[in-house]
Amino acid sequence: MADTPKTVFTNGTWKENPIYRQVLGICSALAVTNLLANTLFMCAGVIFTLALSSLTISLLRNLIPKRIRMIVQVLIIASYVMMVDITIRAVAPDIHRFIGPYVGLIITNCIIMGRAEAFAGQNKPFISLLDGIASGMGYSFVLIAIALVREPLGFGTILGLELPAKELWWHQWTIMVMPPGAFFMLAIITWIARCISAEKSKT
Repeated sequence: MADTPKTVFTNGTWKENPIYRQVLGICSALAVTNLLANTLFMCAGVIFTLALSSLTISLLRNLIPKRIRMIVQVLIIASYVMMVDITIRAVAPDIHRFIGPYVGLIITNCIIMGRAEAFAGQNKPFISLLDGIASGMGYSFVLIAIALVREPLGFGTILGLELPAKELWWHQWTIMVMPPGAFFMLAIITWIARCISAEKSKT
C-alpha cells in the first residue's frame, strides 16, 4: 500500500535522498556541477523526466506485461528525455553543448529506473507523480548545493556573473572545476547530511 503524500515527499527529498542516502545518479552530480547554470538545466530535466515517467508508468502499470516491463519503462523514460534534450538544445544551445551527453544518460539514470520499478509500477498515479517530483527535488538539492560551492571557488562567478571578491583578493581554486573537486564536495555534503540524520534519529 502506498504511503501518505507527506511521507512520500519527505522520503524523496530527505530520508531516502537518491544521492547522499542511496548513492544513485552521482555521474551527473560530478559532471555538471562546476557551473550552476548547467546544474539547473540538468535538475529541471531530471525532475521533469522523473515526474512524468513515474506518472505514465503508474497509469499503464496494469497493462504492461511483467516480462517486458523494463523495456517499456526505458521507452517511456527515453521519450521524455528526448523532449528535455530538444528543449535544452533550442533554449540554451551553449549549455546543451556541455551537458548534452549527460542529458542522454538520464535514460539509464538509476534514480529514474529505480523509482519506476520500485514505486510507480506498484502505486497509483498521483502518489507516483509526487514520488517522482520528490526524488527529483532531493537529487536537485544536492546538485545545486555542490554547484553553489564549486562555481564561486573555481571560477569566481555565480551564474556566470563575476563576484566582487574576484577583482579584489580571491584566487581561484582550480581543483574545484576538476573532477576531484566534485568528489570532495559530494563527500562533504553526504557526511553532513548523514550526521544530521543520525542526530535526528537519536532525538
